[in-house]
Amino acid sequence: MADRERTEWTPDIKCLQARMDAEWVRVEQSFCGRLLAYAQRRTGDLQASEDIVQETLLGAVRGIDSFDSKFSFEQYLFGIARNRTIDYLRRRKARTLAVAEEDHGSTGLETLATQSETPSAIVRGRELSDRARVLLAEILRDWVEETWRQSEFGRLCVIEAIFSGGWRNRDTWKRFGLRDETAVAGIKFRALRRLRQLASVRESGSDLLHFLAVAEETDHRILDLDVRRVWKDRRVSCPDRHWIARFLMDALPEGSAAFVRFHIEEMKCSICIANRDDVENADRAELEPLMKRVRVSTRQALQGLD
Repeated sequence: MADRERTEWTPDIKCLQARMDAEWVRVEQSFCGRLLAYAQRRTGDLQASEDIVQETLLGAVRGIDSFDSKFSFEQYLFGIARNRTIDYLRRRKARTLAVAEEDHGSTGLETLATQSETPSAIVRGRELSDRARVLLAEILRDWVEETWRQSEFGRLCVIEAIFSGGWRNRDTWKRFGLRDETAVAGIKFRALRRLRQLASVRESGSDLLHFLAVAEETDHRILDLDVRRVWKDRRVSCPDRHWIARFLMDALPEGSAAFVRFHIEEMKCSICIANRDDVENADRAELEPLMKRVRVSTRQALQGLD
């Protein structure tokens, strides 16, 4: 079995930072559809979604000089899209609350202002360092690649359910037809042990090694929130778009197809869902008006930054 990732086109960041128009045109052609699918699934509003895509690409142009190479360009774009989508939904909710205030005399805006968006907003007693989180992302990806090469897709599903989905052992063993909860605990224990081995090869003496050792020997929950955040933010288990396309054509072996299905349908990975929706939409003609709008605004932004 080949690795889960195959090389697909990714932009040359130096060309983007040099404001090379042709490279940005290709970015627009490659990402407009999946960004639109992502935004539309969240907003349910085509016009708003098109505006979000346009704002996302403008934001990418303006922020490309500070691009962080530890993330992929796709992650960079979808991070901007996520923020723009949240901004839109907050504005829409604020408008709804304003109407409610007029009708009922109560806003509830204080609730809106205090809502948390991600597990990272949860107050935690233990926090990994920035360097340790980078290392954690690297070894999680190494573990996923290793597990994929070994065709251990059942194990990969179990660990994604626990580490990314926060599933309980009881729910996990029933979903995957394992013997009992101890079988799930055993899979998690072995995964933590292998992660510690991978971490020790890359770096010694970090707080991550200490946390992994404690998690392996005592409380497995010690890393749950950190792992969940890193797993999701860094997309350590996301199959390449190529694999999603093959999945839709029923051209994947049973094991890898089962994982891709689980990842998309049960873990509900937002970027992979957007890629799936975009791949399924073979008719690109409907994107042409949006592409023209984006091209005009992006070109103006590039010229303004020269």
